[in-house]
Amino acid sequence: MNATTALSVRDPWALVPSLGNLDAYISAVNRLPMLTQTEEVELGRRLRDHGDLQAAGQLVLSHLRLVVSVSRQYLGYGLPQGDLIQEGNVGLMKAVKRFDPEQGVRLVSYALHWIKAEIHEYILKNWRMVKVATTKAQRKLFFNLRSMKQGLKADADGETYRSTLTPAEVATVARELNVKPDEVVEMETRLAGGDVALEPQADDGEESYAPIAYLADDRHEPTRALESRHRDWLAGDGIHHALEVLDARSRRIVEERWLKVNDDASGGMTLHELAAEYGVSAERIRQIEVAALKKMRKALEV
Repeated sequence: MNATTALSVRDPWALVPSLGNLDAYISAVNRLPMLTQTEEVELGRRLRDHGDLQAAGQLVLSHLRLVVSVSRQYLGYGLPQGDLIQEGNVGLMKAVKRFDPEQGVRLVSYALHWIKAEIHEYILKNWRMVKVATTKAQRKLFFNLRSMKQGLKADADGETYRSTLTPAEVATVARELNVKPDEVVEMETRLAGGDVALEPQADDGEESYAPIAYLADDRHEPTRALESRHRDWLAGDGIHHALEVLDARSRRIVEERWLKVNDDASGGMTLHELAAEYGVSAERIRQIEVAALKKMRKALEV
């Protein structure tokens, strides 16, 4: 069975699993047969002259492995390979649509430009929240600076890699890419800077402290101000007001159990000490304490 026959099924895309299972997808596209130049030209003519979508599908399927190969070159940007492949496939389809079989150029050479262009566009839009490259010159610098730095990082004597370029290295990069040195420095700064999430991430630990917690000054926000004022009242005049609704015994029990701090930091009297003083059980002292606290809470709600 030749390549054309293998791909000429009713639904050629049934041969390729979803990108949701990346390993299965890559394994499947690597098993798809490649087209000979004669088959490629024949399919290209069918698409160009008759709008044959099945021919277009066969051209795309036979080059999916190319997209996978190109996507591996951009894994260092921290983006999912599945997304890179998906964008590359869009570029491949654009190349197939514009492919002229009479030019004598193989589709693989023609499609490479379109695949990389779509992947580049995706990376520039999604690598950072803030765009790092907007002009054509900046895009060229963005994708070349990373690879060029790898060749400049190590000194001849094998010293440790450096994260920033020296002035001499900046001049070298600027000269080879035909840009100004200050543009190289600016792009390197953009590449070195990282995004900071304002909100805490779902997988952050309990101790995470996202910038949103300290960037906003809400001290003078009306609701916060009222809450703060109410807390201050409760800690001062509110407590005295609540204690006044209690009888003498209840008040002393609450003060000894909750409000009194001795010099030796041992706190007030225990339930058993108060029980011995009033000649009742410790459980009775606890009941009086619970009732007194309920009265105080009710008084504070007024």
